[in-house]
Amino acid sequence: MKKKSLVYIICGILILLLASCTIFDFNKKHNKKITKVTVAEVAHTIFYAPQYVAIEKGYFKEYGIDVNLILTPGADKVTAAVLSRDADIGFSGSEATIYVYNGGEKDYLRTFAQITQKDGSFIVSRKKYKHFKLSDLKGKDVIGGRALGMPEMTLEYALRHNGIDPKSDVNIDTSVEFAAMGGAFIGGQGDFVTLFEPTASSVEKQGYGYVVESVGKLGGIVPYTSYSARNSYINKNKSTIKNFNKALEKGLKYVNTHSDKEVAKTILNQFPDTSLKDIEASIKRYRSIKAWPTTTKFSKKSFNHLQDIMIENGAIKKKVSYDKLISNVK
Repeated sequence: MKKKSLVYIICGILILLLASCTIFDFNKKHNKKITKVTVAEVAHTIFYAPQYVAIEKGYFKEYGIDVNLILTPGADKVTAAVLSRDADIGFSGSEATIYVYNGGEKDYLRTFAQITQKDGSFIVSRKKYKHFKLSDLKGKDVIGGRALGMPEMTLEYALRHNGIDPKSDVNIDTSVEFAAMGGAFIGGQGDFVTLFEPTASSVEKQGYGYVVESVGKLGGIVPYTSYSARNSYINKNKSTIKNFNKALEKGLKYVNTHSDKEVAKTILNQFPDTSLKDIEASIKRYRSIKAWPTTTKFSKKSFNHLQDIMIENGAIKKKVSYDKLISNVK
């Protein structure tokens, strides 16, 4: 009996060892090395649907990347997070990279991908207009966002190119923090406000205002929201940057080839306080202005247009070379 028991024990040990070797061999062949990447996003909005699709569909994981998203309201704060190494990648307007470069930072930021090509804000009015015109903003108070931030600068650009002086014809309030704009408007501040989705639709649904115009439709094509990283990080992590971009490309393709409802269902988990119907409506609104490009790459023309907007607003005096600040993933 003792001999039989010993045989059973030895056989059991051998089986366990064999199983362990098999699992190890499987992991060695099939498991990819997972790289954790911290991304500081400027806002959490349906405007960034391609990114959330890439997360929810597992595209980042497919390319060996575990994305850790941290909300860092304001492009200036996103930039600070990346420069201080609290984040590996920043997700905000491309204007942030220009400010950093012009500031003389040695390890400056370079943009390597875009997922939006137009301003994502909408003008929300306190009163209902049957036929809204930009001239209706004359003499009114508008909560416009942070001074020299892309949403506010694009608004001013749109006004100027429609014969309205944003300095004398309109009172644009730039004192309200981005995250507090919707709340300030609901609280009675301003005649108009510029808001992203789903906040714009939420304000409208609650009966506090009406979406009357798209700033993106008026502002033209620019690399509006893009991904940037320190020059040293890009050089040391070329494979990660390349794979990150591949995941984004798949996210963009999904958004551009699936219905509003399909996209809404996919990113629903990212917006637990918003109904599927409202997310679908927001996606439809963004799709109607062609907010999402077909590729993460963007042209010199669109980058120069962004800088034209900045120059008109007095944010910069001259343009920075496209080749200096853009890192095209190869």
